[in-house]
Amino acid sequence: MIDKLEYFIALARERHFARAAEELGISQPTLSAAIRQLEDQLGVMLVVRGSRFQGLTPEGQRVLEWARRIVGDTRTMREEMRAARKGLSGHIRLAAIPTTLAMVPRITAPFQEKHPDVTFSIVSTTSIQILGLLENLEIDAGLTYLENEPLGRVTSVPLLHEHYCLITAKGGPFSDRESVTWQEAGSVRLCLLTADMQNRRIINRHFTDAGITIQPSLESNSMIVLLSHVRTGRWSSIMPKNVARSFGFHDELSIVSLVEPNPEHTVGLVATHREPFTPLVSALLHEARILAEAGMD
Repeated sequence: MIDKLEYFIALARERHFARAAEELGISQPTLSAAIRQLEDQLGVMLVVRGSRFQGLTPEGQRVLEWARRIVGDTRTMREEMRAARKGLSGHIRLAAIPTTLAMVPRITAPFQEKHPDVTFSIVSTTSIQILGLLENLEIDAGLTYLENEPLGRVTSVPLLHEHYCLITAKGGPFSDRESVTWQEAGSVRLCLLTADMQNRRIINRHFTDAGITIQPSLESNSMIVLLSHVRTGRWSSIMPKNVARSFGFHDELSIVSLVEPNPEHTVGLVATHREPFTPLVSALLHEARILAEAGMD
């Protein structure tokens, strides 16, 4: 039944039989047959069928919650037994919002030094997508904001507080200032993260609180793209101080503190709460706590 539950989770995620089958590496008839067998075993209809996938039935939604729990627990059991036999090994899947990418090596490097048989894959995405990936068991942990928007049932480790600054080229707008107000920052040509990013929603809110609405002339989901454009001298940007410092452009950029207001926002590591955690996630959370105790502000 575990395989069928994993198939069902994939179908619910992709909302399309052919795409789910391709992701699973099986044929579409095999997937359809497995879902029907699962329905027969449980005695309920799980999928609203028509000419194509039309969603889950109410019973299907409830089974999906159970499927995620059962599959997650099964994976935890398997990983725990593998760790008991061979020590900690395997693969950790991480997702991170763009403003946290620079801190990822502060976790992965010491972790892999202690556990050389563990590998990582890391993707950059939005805070909302991170929560969806966790829920669908597609990642093991994420680096994201710990406030402002609901996180759901997760275990979190606060890592740092973001302080926002105006980033401009040497000789650019306000580059000779120690601080500027949000209202002043709204008067320059800006390049910012895209509107689907929580960082951008936070920035928009602070501008609104300052009584202005901004229209950036360039948007990207990449911090490198934004910093590269700031270096041209034609744009400025707003980003956390730690991000601006992490890419090594100190000689070319001015980092000007933003005030009125001067907020801070907490970011950290999150993982779906479960007891017990998989050995890999447990070790990752432990490494994050070591980093938090050392301080990263």
